[in-house]
Amino acid sequence: MNDSYLIPANTKRGTLILGWFKPFDLILLGTGVLISLVLLMTFPVASNWQVILVVLPGLICAFLVIPIPNYHNILTIIIECYNFFTGRRNYIWKGWCVKDVQDVKKSN
Repeated sequence: MNDSYLIPANTKRGTLILGWFKPFDLILLGTGVLISLVLLMTFPVASNWQVILVVLPGLICAFLVIPIPNYHNILTIIIECYNFFTGRRNYIWKGWCVKDVQDVKKSN
């Protein structure tokens, strides 16, 4: 093949636990589920809204580590959006034709 090679699209999955999770993802999920279990054991839940409030930490953590296409998970999207909106917005052009642009400006 003309001394070229292809990298399989799923090479990143080999470094993930069960092909989906980073260690931090499992720690986050485990912490949320553990907090929910502790709350279930300590608080008496008599109505549906109390059950929802007690189980909410586990549900939020599970939502954050849901795998989605083109990103790793929901937490990654939130971090990328935060970095985009709080990062530098003044992009400096340093392209391959930057000298051509300066030459056009000097000639005018």
